[in-house]
Amino acid sequence: MVPLPARRALLAAALGPAGRRRLPRHHAPAAAARPFSGAGGQEEAEGASRATAMLRHLLLKLRATGPVTVAEYMREALTNPGQGYYTRRGGIGESGDFVTSPEISQVFGELIGIWYISEWIAMGKPKAFQLVELGPGRGTLTDDILRVFNQLASLLSKCDVSIHLVEVSPKLSEIQALMLTGGKVQSNPEDKSAYMKGVSKTGIPISWYRDIQDVPPGYSFYLAHEFFDALPIHKFQKTEKGWREVLVDIDPDVPDQLRFVLSPSSTPATENFIQPEETRDHVEVCPEAGVIIQRLACRIEKDGGAALVADYGHDGTKTDTFRVLLQNSRDTAMHEQLLHSYDMLMNPKKMGDRFNFFALLPHRRLADPDKKHKPESKSPLPPVAGFGELLLK
Repeated sequence: MVPLPARRALLAAALGPAGRRRLPRHHAPAAAARPFSGAGGQEEAEGASRATAMLRHLLLKLRATGPVTVAEYMREALTNPGQGYYTRRGGIGESGDFVTSPEISQVFGELIGIWYISEWIAMGKPKAFQLVELGPGRGTLTDDILRVFNQLASLLSKCDVSIHLVEVSPKLSEIQALMLTGGKVQSNPEDKSAYMKGVSKTGIPISWYRDIQDVPPGYSFYLAHEFFDALPIHKFQKTEKGWREVLVDIDPDVPDQLRFVLSPSSTPATENFIQPEETRDHVEVCPEAGVIIQRLACRIEKDGGAALVADYGHDGTKTDTFRVLLQNSRDTAMHEQLLHSYDMLMNPKKMGDRFNFFALLPHRRLADPDKKHKPESKSPLPPVAGFGELLLK
């Protein structure tokens, strides 16, 4: 294995009390606003214990199997059933490890809720629709959207609305249930596709699933806010011998730490994911994101609806964006990187370069229904996000 430069070495903590995933395609941890202050107390001790257990798990795995892909490393660190960051911690919010837009202002979610209703109107007000959120966090965004639905209840009075949350984290699903239903949920319902069900405080049914494929078909509005940037990625480096995949291995000089290395030859991922016309020398690919987007597109085209993705990302021109940021790390370089990333993401003059919205709509939504019968008609299409019927008096 060829080790990468020391500056890319992984920290031994793997995922410490505030372990993060990737920046700059991510929001900054809440700790960035209060640089490097430890949480303290029992929660910090438990976080350190989890980090130690996760590192021990990774070291055992690497000793047994050898180096693993960055995708496998991320999958273990974030969603391992026993010690994964999201499955057992889920530190979102002001008192957690990082904050997201819904935790800062309810306006963000309310505007999204209005957009969904606007799309529902533009498609002729179907008699029912599902709101499906992928990776709902603490449930704050869905709660804000439900507030809009409740305020416009007269408009939705003849529509059967239901909420469907795709969440793999037991910890976060508990927090979501408390936020949205007051904790009144039924675990292991008769509907085997959902692992939990409840009713919102405003009377709307809510179901929880572990996979998008478990969500029942039907006219649906999908929402993915800072979801795709947390999915596992494969990393590739261009060398004199061709493309090589970046792997995670044990550091032989410091046996209780991890490091990045290059594969000695091409891997199946290298052969399948690197495009012949690629001009960058370092590439990150998230195959799982492509699969999910394709599933959403097929569902929308077949059943109707729309999808809205709000996330940090780029247009395919960036290279190395993978970061592991630790709230309590004493590494000076990491501190500087954290502050730089925070400024880039939160500075109003810079954040627009990273935070993007992406919508999926069915072809029939954008096609003029009269054009087929009246080729001469030049009447304009209704705007994709028109608000004509939502004027509040």
